[in-house]
Amino acid sequence: MKHCNISIFVTHVGCPHLCAFCNQRTITGSSDIPHAEDVKRICSQALEQLNEAFDSEIAFFGGSFTAVPRDYMLELLEAANSFVGSGMFRGIRISTRPDYIDAEVLEILKRYNVTSIELGAQSLCDEVLEANERGHSAQDVAYASDLIKNYGFELGLQMMVGLYKSNPERELETLEKMISLKPKTVRIYPVVVLEGTKLAELYRKGEYRLMPFDSVIDLCAKMVIRFKNADIDVIKLGLHSSELVEKNIVAGYYHPALSEIVYSRIFLDCISGYAVSNGTDKLDIAVNRRDVSIVTGQKKSNILALAQKGIKCEITQDDSLDRSKIRINGEIIDVFKITGDPGL
Repeated sequence: MKHCNISIFVTHVGCPHLCAFCNQRTITGSSDIPHAEDVKRICSQALEQLNEAFDSEIAFFGGSFTAVPRDYMLELLEAANSFVGSGMFRGIRISTRPDYIDAEVLEILKRYNVTSIELGAQSLCDEVLEANERGHSAQDVAYASDLIKNYGFELGLQMMVGLYKSNPERELETLEKMISLKPKTVRIYPVVVLEGTKLAELYRKGEYRLMPFDSVIDLCAKMVIRFKNADIDVIKLGLHSSELVEKNIVAGYYHPALSEIVYSRIFLDCISGYAVSNGTDKLDIAVNRRDVSIVTGQKKSNILALAQKGIKCEITQDDSLDRSKIRINGEIIDVFKITGDPGL
């Protein structure tokens, strides 16, 4: 069975900071906080819908799980832990702040079958963290990451692209520092400026200027390749689609199919690079049928972009190809196995 998370959102409870970009209630769509009975109800319903749950986790997202009042954290963990074990879920995943991780809390999480911990790092550049009022340093992220791995948890890191005071060079700095911390997974969230946040105020004043959308897509595409070459799984790209989010967007890099757009750019760069390297303008391309729309691009944008360069493509389906593979003029290429300078 494909891995999935049974997500339970613990909104802004316990979080000690209101970061410049944060409006958790808009993102999660709720100002109510879950309690033990809610956890049990959600898990019971999920078990009824899933024939097999052995590769699924109960996931506490939103807010800062280890910063909530201790009694409340234990209430949620006890309720969730009763659904972990044979025939149920394989463990519990949480997300939290890096400055609310220590040996004591990790011992507690271990007792309740927490298996994965994601840190909202957002950036590993101290100037960017300070400008966005994160309240922690890059060193806090490094310390918490090492501690989490030493205790045997799976480490995940979350990053935001395009924050206030960031730039491509600082994004590259964060990328390389994150790779050096050796997480198992990462989530990449290009910034979405929401109503009711400091970023919205700064944007309206003209103090916060966004990079062009296309530049951020290109940046994210190169990040995905770099992470994958480092054997780090990119498990999320872009904020999840939400009517509340769409109603409260002021600016930023939101698109309901942002992940597909990024992966489409990766395939476009691969195809274009092949044509240039081999000095050809006629390409016979084969991909897994699930990748056809990604290769052609939204509204055939990739085909049109290649045509503008004088490159003609004929695309066919071949389900014997893995989803990361593409066959161009008979040569099988892994689109993610690109080495060298990420070229940000």
